Amino acid sequence: MQRVIPTFLFGLLLLTSFAIALHAVGFQFGISGDPETRARFATIPVASTLHVLGGGTVLLIGGFQFSQRLRTRYTALHRNLGRIYLILVALGGTGSLFLAPAADGGLVAKIGFFMLGVLWLFSGWQAYAAIRRRDIQTHREWMMRSFAMTFAAVTLRVYLGVFAVLEVPFDEAYPVVAWLSWVPNLILVEWYLALKRSSSPAVA
Repeated sequence: MQRVIPTFLFGLLLLTSFAIALHAVGFQFGISGDPETRARFATIPVASTLHVLGGGTVLLIGGFQFSQRLRTRYTALHRNLGRIYLILVALGGTGSLFLAPAADGGLVAKIGFFMLGVLWLFSGWQAYAAIRRRDIQTHREWMMRSFAMTFAAVTLRVYLGVFAVLEVPFDEAYPVVAWLSWVPNLILVEWYLALKRSSSPAVA
């Protein structure tokens, strides 16, 4: 993946992931974030901790896993980070399923976030199952899908900022962002994978 996208975009991916991961830590310890949201999350403390800290740590790890240098030169580190990533996706995704029903934005937003959690868990499981049977190509494809949904934590805040600049009321914007934060990410990954398959030489 790093060889396909420009280096500066790869760096931007890592930088924004790191920023939101720091925000997640600050949110968990009451330093950053909306007080009302923190209060609502505090009513489901175990699920919120799993989701916020698990998801934040996954953001820190996930981007580096696409580094060609890490995969080829530091194979053991890549594998260990992958194990940690998948464990934290399982924890963070489970937490998200309990948090989704308490989300702002009405039923549309709740369903959007719940679907994100389900697919986040599913993609992580598929990535794990693929590597267990030593299907590296399928493993990489599912890891890309997984990180596309992990990165929803970043794109959600980008879209909220765009809607705020456009002066769209939060109650109108949030149900849209609940889907917009991850569906385009997943579509981009599928588009990239389709292009890659079409450019690969046919195997007799």
